[in-house]
Amino acid sequence: MADVCAHLGSIATKDASGPGCVDCLRDGGSWVHLRRCTTCTHVGCCDDSPNRHARRHAGESTHPIIQSYEPDEDWFWCAVDDVEFEIEGQEHSHSHPPGWSPGPPADLSR
Repeated sequence: MADVCAHLGSIATKDASGPGCVDCLRDGGSWVHLRRCTTCTHVGCCDDSPNRHARRHAGESTHPIIQSYEPDEDWFWCAVDDVEFEIEGQEHSHSHPPGWSPGPPADLSR
């Protein structure tokens, strides 16, 4: 495991592809927590979720860094360097709407 992430230059966006795991929403799956790709906005489910879509996306896309998409969590994870970190000035990052994790909500109109 590295001490620092060598891929900070790959962080391109704070946007998100939607309020929940795009793959679970498409396939009828469920998730525990959400993660957001900082390269392309893909929102996927965490490693504790049945389908682990965020990890799958990182492996298939070679996008190295995800950020938590949970309220009050500002950490990043670099899959290549196997390191968790925070970035000064990135506090109060975007997160999913209330009620979307675990998810999906029974009423998808939230």
